[in-house]
Amino acid sequence: MHRLLFLLVLITTTSYADESVSVCFNYGCITQATVKFSAEQLNSVTQTLAAAHNADEERTLLAQVIGTLYAWAGKQTPIHADRGGNYADAGVQGAMDCIDHSTTTTRFLRLLEQHDALHFHHVIATTRRGWIFQHFTATIEELPLATASAAAVATSVAISVTAAQRPRFAVDSWYVDNGKPAIVLPLTEWFNDSFNDGGSGA
Repeated sequence: MHRLLFLLVLITTTSYADESVSVCFNYGCITQATVKFSAEQLNSVTQTLAAAHNADEERTLLAQVIGTLYAWAGKQTPIHADRGGNYADAGVQGAMDCIDHSTTTTRFLRLLEQHDALHFHHVIATTRRGWIFQHFTATIEELPLATASAAAVATSVAISVTAAQRPRFAVDSWYVDNGKPAIVLPLTEWFNDSFNDGGSGA
């Protein structure tokens, strides 16, 4: 019995290989550095997301996981100095604007997607709001199955949900200090910027 448990743990912890991802900083993705996530780290965040039973829970856990990935990346690069917004860390090596964050967070999300860690969402292109004062965010879209009713799934009734009808969500790490959970909220709320008293960002 103990041998079986050991083998199961061994399989679980060795199911991933180390992965490298480029992170952006110093505004406008002018500087990039490669960070490496170990197999154990990838397994840890994947197991965290696996605890989600629905799309709402996955978004809550995803906010934490993105923060964790940033914290690990901060131990390898100057982005540990990054603070929420563009003013608390202005001019500091490793500071990140919304372009750095939206690009890096999208790369983190795609890494998770490649490892089948997202069960209720998939990653789409970054989203922009504003014209003169622009702000960018990483974006995810809820999968059709996640919006289907339990009864429909149980009876195998197919529900057609067009792309325009699928709920989309901003995954915005620009608002928080390095290592803190990202802001994940409906894209409509993100466009209105109603959740933020500090302005539209950049």
